[in-house]
Amino acid sequence: MAGPLNENSRVVIVGAGHGGVAVAGRLRQAGYDGKIVLLGDEPGAPYHRPPLSKTLLGESHAQPLKPTSFYTDQRIDLRSGVSVVGIDRRHRNVQTAHHGTIGYDTLVLATGSRSRPLKVPGSDLDGVVELRTATDAERLRGLLRPGTRLVVVGGGYVGLEVAAAVAPHGINATIIEREDRLLARVASRELSAHLEAAHRNSGIGVRCGAEVAAFVPRPDGALAGVQLRDGRRVEADVALVGIGALADDALARDAGLACDDGVLVDEDSRTDDPSIWAVGDATRRLVRGADAAVRLESIPSATEQASIAVAAMLGHDRPATEVPWFWSDQLGHKLQMAGFVHMGEETVVRGDRATDRFALFHLKDGRIVAVEAVNSARDYMAGRKLIRDAVPVDRRRLADTETPLRAVALVA
Repeated sequence: MAGPLNENSRVVIVGAGHGGVAVAGRLRQAGYDGKIVLLGDEPGAPYHRPPLSKTLLGESHAQPLKPTSFYTDQRIDLRSGVSVVGIDRRHRNVQTAHHGTIGYDTLVLATGSRSRPLKVPGSDLDGVVELRTATDAERLRGLLRPGTRLVVVGGGYVGLEVAAAVAPHGINATIIEREDRLLARVASRELSAHLEAAHRNSGIGVRCGAEVAAFVPRPDGALAGVQLRDGRRVEADVALVGIGALADDALARDAGLACDDGVLVDEDSRTDDPSIWAVGDATRRLVRGADAAVRLESIPSATEQASIAVAAMLGHDRPATEVPWFWSDQLGHKLQMAGFVHMGEETVVRGDRATDRFALFHLKDGRIVAVEAVNSARDYMAGRKLIRDAVPVDRRRLADTETPLRAVALVA
């Protein structure tokens, strides 16, 4: 097993998103004085990804992760526009498409995820787009103007955020979801129903239980509409495909690292090669509250892994792990979620859904395993702590907004 890093080591990080930048920054914060090479395949400096969907048509959709001076001040060799095409584990180097080979003592894979393709006729038409990068966002922005008919294929968080962001600008958005409800994989039925009503009330069309059969072209090759498998057709000028993401683990698989819809890592975020670590959306790991290894697509998960990996690289104590958490902003709804909803067996509502300020607590064996909060940050923060502590709670007190959440735990 490779020993702890020292001032003569070189750490190469493949992927300059949230996870990769966090690893570089935390290495310096923890006192590492060796070389850090941060490779990003996109042009320009690393940027925040959430605003791409949350504020698509706003001026704030392009936000750098760090000021340019950060990389210089922290002696991080940021190389943008560098595509890594292979890993030579024996000689400890990575091969790039146009910039030769780069040697490493420790390699960190932070390659993220890629859009899941929708393989139907017409998916290559002008006007059929995806949203993963800043370039994708600029392309989509350029296609949207007042009166544009936008079809969002996929009722996940990104699709809902885009529909919510563009609707106030006079764009006619329709969401098409194959499952019988929105957010079927990640949210409770109660939250799905609440958000669907909010979108419909904002003039956004929602069609659940509808599957896309083809994208229909105009004579000039541009998009004319979306054909559904039940024979219906939805007219469209632009279609955004957002049906989920796949782990971008091709580099790891080609290098012979263990993968299973993501790079498999241990509790220290190390792969089965002692010199190679992986963090972020591309990984699959055991996390607090899960009964099996999972792949989490979230910034908090990526930055938590960065802290864990850096501690292990430097021989430091492993930091405490967090309850997995997520967030979204839609139509004046600030959504904050923690834990795993699907593990719950019953739901307790705290607050009034009619006021758009409430929390859904999901329980198993009398303990909270997940919380979904709408415009209710206090309930969310308390819920995270109760999930972490795994204490039995009094359901009646939990539902009573007059009872402080610190008083809902049952005393043994």
